[in-house]
Formats: sequence, structure tokens, C-alpha cells
Amino acid sequence: MSAVDILYLCFLLESCLLQVSTTVTVDEALTGLKTSFSFRVPDHKSGKLDLQYAHDRVALNSAIGLASTPLVELTATIGTSELSVGAEVGFDSTSASVTKYNSGIIYNKPDFSATLLLADKGGTLKASYFHLFNPASGAAVAAEVTHKLKTKENYFTIGSSHALDSATLLKTRFSNSGKVGLLCQHEWRPKSLVTLSAEYDPKVVRSPSRFGVAVSLKP
Repeated sequence: MSAVDILYLCFLLESCLLQVSTTVTVDEALTGLKTSFSFRVPDHKSGKLDLQYAHDRVALNSAIGLASTPLVELTATIGTSELSVGAEVGFDSTSASVTKYNSGIIYNKPDFSATLLLADKGGTLKASYFHLFNPASGAAVAAEVTHKLKTKENYFTIGSSHALDSATLLKTRFSNSGKVGLLCQHEWRPKSLVTLSAEYDPKVVRSPSRFGVAVSLKP
């Protein structure tokens, strides 16, 4: 688990879509290389080819959209299990322009991790921290601070995660804007999840409260 898992994963389930996802993976076509092809039905433009290469302390990944105007994303990471640095670049083949570039550094320990990320084409600096207090109960906290380099604006989000039992997880989230989120996820059978989420945003006058429900089924 990481700070992103606590603060953002499954928050908020705004809509329900009926889709069928398919992934075909070929492992070790060459030493350290994994190739996968994925698509979703009925989205005919969702086809994507992923190439992943890992060797010792280096990992490379490329994702190519299988459309008439494909988007290409490249990611590279170098380091150890404790300390690593990485960067990613997105390229739009239609406009021949760079759509994104991010870079970051991560420090990991068994019970905590810290991340510093330069995102939004160099316009945003993010720092996050995750701490696992009790591995048995899954009790953990996380925090993220965001600084906009151009506007000098600052934001922060804090959150927590706790296992109510072996199959039920409860997460909370709070931001400096006053937005509050609550999520409860229950694994009713292996790999099959029911997730309930709620969010309150005091800045939204007409409908400050939102609710979401999701069901994930895996054979």
C-alpha cells in the first residue's frame, strides 16, 4: 500500500459502466521482456500495447495506443527496493507534441515510504508520506502536499486506512478545502469486491454530497 492507495484509490465512484476488459500477456518473449495487449468492450478505441522490460535495477515501460492517432507513453525507473528515481513522457503522434512529462524519487521502507514528484510538465511539486502503524490491522496514515510553482498555491490532503476485519477495509480522506471522503470496501469472496464511497464538498452549493457504489467480480 502507498499514500496514493489511501488518498485516491476508489475515491469517488461517480458512475457505473458496463464494460468487458480483456488482456493477453506474453511473458519472457525475450529475457526480462513482457508484452501485453488489452482492450475494453464496447470502447473500440481502448486497444493498447504494453512493453515492459525489467533487469536488475532498471525497469522500462512503453504503452502505445492502438488507434489511428496513437498516444505513446514511455516510463523509466532506476534504483533499488529502497531508493529509486524515475521519469515518464507522453507523446501525441497527431500533433507531434509532448502531452506530459513527470519525474520523481521514492524512498521505501517496510513500514513507511516518502515520495517527491515533479509533475504537470514541471508546474507542480508534490510530496507524499505513508506510514503503516500496525501491519496486523492494516492501520495506516498518509499525507500529500501540493505546491503550484506558477501560482504559488498550496494544497494538502490527509487520509487513513484501517481493516475492520480480514475482509473489510475502511478509508477516510480530508483536504484543506474542507472536502471529506469515506470509503468502505468488502471482499465478499476471493478477488470480488463491493465498494461504497461518500464525499462531502462544502464548496459545492447545489449538491455538496455524493455517493458511489461499485462491484468488482473476478473468477
